[in-house]
Amino acid sequence: MARDRYTGSTRVASWRFLTTIKLDPVTVLSSTMFTYTRHLRRLTGRFASRVSASLLHAHSAASALTAASVLALAALAGCTITPPDRPLVITPAAAVNSATLDQYRSAVAQRIIERSPSYVLRGTPQAMLRSLVVVSFTVDRDGRVLQSSVYRTNGDDEAESTALATLRRASPLPQPPGKLLNGRGQLELFEDWLFNDDGKFQLRELASPQAQAIN
Repeated sequence: MARDRYTGSTRVASWRFLTTIKLDPVTVLSSTMFTYTRHLRRLTGRFASRVSASLLHAHSAASALTAASVLALAALAGCTITPPDRPLVITPAAAVNSATLDQYRSAVAQRIIERSPSYVLRGTPQAMLRSLVVVSFTVDRDGRVLQSSVYRTNGDDEAESTALATLRRASPLPQPPGKLLNGRGQLELFEDWLFNDDGKFQLRELASPQAQAIN
């Protein structure tokens, strides 16, 4: 005889043996089938229990996930959503320096006019100017005029002398912003003197529009 590894019962080796021990083969077969059927039911029951437990676990997990989703939505509904900040607009350094230079040129022109009021033209420059004198000059960090010269002219000596004299009279000029200074702590500028026939002038930086018609 051998022990059955599924049911733990003793199984018959052969029908000849059954006949020898005077056992009814039908009876033995029925008993064996009954044992296998009972074992199959036991296995089926265990499998059903495991499947049921798995379904319960999945249902619990789904319920927990649903509850978490509801809580998250409720939390979002109760919060104030802040929109992202707008990106900062960075102005290039060259543009900043250009704007600062224009402001400083206006301040210099205003100082020149204030120091020589009797030479300043009140009104509209002529359509055909007597002279246009372009002066180049350099100032230090304190606004002192270090050097000046006529850069462009039509050859009017009197107008040139007036332009240079009124510039020197205005020195020291307003202190230039440090970011406009070069490595030597200086700043080079240009200004235009616009002369009418009477010898009076306006500076290009502050000049009124010229007349359209020639008198």
